[in-house]
Amino acid sequence: MPVPRPFAEVWPAAEPIDGWLTRDQAQVLHEQAARVAPGLVVEIGNHLGRSTVVLGASGAEVAAIDPFPSGWKYGGEDTAARFAANLRTAAVHDAVTQHPRPSTDVLADWETPIRMLYVDGKHDARSCLQDLGWTRHLGRGDRFLVHDAFTSVGVTLALLWWLVTDRRSRYLGRTGSLALYEMTRPTVTDRARVLGELPWFARNLLVKVLLRLRQRRLARLLGHTIAADPY
Repeated sequence: MPVPRPFAEVWPAAEPIDGWLTRDQAQVLHEQAARVAPGLVVEIGNHLGRSTVVLGASGAEVAAIDPFPSGWKYGGEDTAARFAANLRTAAVHDAVTQHPRPSTDVLADWETPIRMLYVDGKHDARSCLQDLGWTRHLGRGDRFLVHDAFTSVGVTLALLWWLVTDRRSRYLGRTGSLALYEMTRPTVTDRARVLGELPWFARNLLVKVLLRLRQRRLARLLGHTIAADPY
């Protein structure tokens, strides 16, 4: 059984790992995973393991799913080896089971109930919706989280489609672009809360345009102070 470690202890081990997860978002992941420990957490999209380290230190079991495709966008051909090395360095490797295949392939054969889902895979709408298919293995009251919500066009389109078609989960809120949902039938207020994020989404789209036009001063006027896209 994994040994839980406090977030204040694990974040210094996770922060040096390249990734797009903020400290506040990492703390939410750690808290939500600890909430269901020693239950099973499924993480879709591991990259180099910043979020995996945080989840692995929560006391939960973690199924880490990522096919580790080659190419600069996904970290290069050595990403899988670097990911495994980062888990060992952070001493969470015993809590993590790796599944180096696309999430749809793993899902097709999956039968084990899970207690929490973290989606940070490919950001096109179709892939995100396929990843959300893992929610069928969550029970009532369990939770799932989606990164880059209301900052990525594809992820946001997926969540809007989810809003229209899903009857099993409600939106609880976000930490930056990390959206939190609970497996409970949504109310009208819950649905309206999702639509209330659209102005923030529009702001983020504008920030991305300004960054590509190298107008960082204008982006700062919108509260964006880093060179990277909002996340």
